Amino acid sequence: MVAEKMFDASSVGNATRISGSFRDPAGHVLERGDDIFREISSWGAPAYEAARDAGIFLEFSERGWLVPIRAETVMADKKGYIIKVDRIPWISYPYEWSFALLKCAALFHLDFHLSLLDKGFTLSDATAYNVQFLGPKPIFIDHLSLRPYRDGEFWAGHRQFCEQFLNPLLLRAYVGRPHNAWYRGAMEGIAVADIAAVIPTRRKFTWNVFTTVVLQDRFQAGTSSDAAKISVKDRSLPKRAFVAMLQQLRNWISSLEPGDKVKTVWADYSLTNTYSDAERDAKHRFVADYVADVKPRTVVDLGCNTGEYSERALDAGAQAVIGFDYDVQALDRAYQRSIDKGLNILPLFLDARNPSSGQGWLGTERMSFSDRIKADGLLALAFEHHLAIAHNVPLDQLVRWLVSVAPTGVIEFVPKTDSTVEKMLALREDIFHTYEITEFERHLGGVAEIVRSQVVSQSGRTLFQYRNSNVI
Repeated sequence: MVAEKMFDASSVGNATRISGSFRDPAGHVLERGDDIFREISSWGAPAYEAARDAGIFLEFSERGWLVPIRAETVMADKKGYIIKVDRIPWISYPYEWSFALLKCAALFHLDFHLSLLDKGFTLSDATAYNVQFLGPKPIFIDHLSLRPYRDGEFWAGHRQFCEQFLNPLLLRAYVGRPHNAWYRGAMEGIAVADIAAVIPTRRKFTWNVFTTVVLQDRFQAGTSSDAAKISVKDRSLPKRAFVAMLQQLRNWISSLEPGDKVKTVWADYSLTNTYSDAERDAKHRFVADYVADVKPRTVVDLGCNTGEYSERALDAGAQAVIGFDYDVQALDRAYQRSIDKGLNILPLFLDARNPSSGQGWLGTERMSFSDRIKADGLLALAFEHHLAIAHNVPLDQLVRWLVSVAPTGVIEFVPKTDSTVEKMLALREDIFHTYEITEFERHLGGVAEIVRSQVVSQSGRTLFQYRNSNVI
């Protein structure tokens, strides 16, 4: 058995089906409050039973590679199962991952597949959405993708792996452009034809690119009769060749690094900002005192940069931080910080002007930022002026949005007297006549209680701790 605990299948009757799980005929994901269940159909039951009875689920969950199954019951029709699994605190999507996170997920997916093959099992698909993160550590969430390996079978998920893992990495590594906006727009990744069109010609003559991208593109562009001649249905791929293919991809992906050589403005911000040591210490103390006072278990850090204040929140007692930033180089550094120091920080890409909306089939297949990202606490440090000044977001709307993320938090107001805002206004007309600290304080006080505030820089930067009494 996977789990000793049993439960009554009828108790799941009031659970709602998560719409993003509609594609798999083997089963669906259900949600009831904080509980997550997976319904396994009669079609998916044989593969599930095989993996369960072989101890695959138990072994890989003990490794930390697979979401644990906590309970199992037989469905009323006696032909399927319902299992209860651990809930992932925050669901993230590949278009929110930095290069480093996507690379980590790709290598993990390949390692997981290789380990399964070693035990006589395989993965039925290669979608990146089956990988999630607990802090910086990847974990596989779809038990129904595991099935017994059939001798001689081809890798059915090869194209999907390329489009959802490999090609987005190649875009940054060989073209110097982040994958996030493209991936979000396409949702299924970057098509082979598209990556083949943008990869520099000199790269196309390297063995890896030629065999994996160029030849695959030519095959997909061929006629139906050409495809029929190369059909895999009646052909066999020895297992050793299958394993070699995965290992070759792993070696290639391991060697990939971001190709954008010029440092972004914010990648070194934590090292080059204008704070004095005393000002920086004051900011650190304010954040630490906030966490000690409120004791938030989970914290959202908007504008997390390289994770300096995310780390401070953890040091002060928070259990987990999910950070967001627009700068992909800063995110890669935040990820490296979390790996090097063993921190429970998940740094994700966010264009706050255009947060992820619900999308996919019926607009619900992939959940929106606001539906997924909630926490006990918020840090929005050196953040609001990038929206209010750089992008004309009304201050009252910005404040309401920030407070909606978490019932408590710390928001930093950056005045026009600060050198950063002065630079923003140097080449444009100052149309922000109501951008004043008194207005910010009025708007914040209208939607939450201001617990305390403190000026933390000579330019007048001010931190505000708030509590939303309507939520708490």
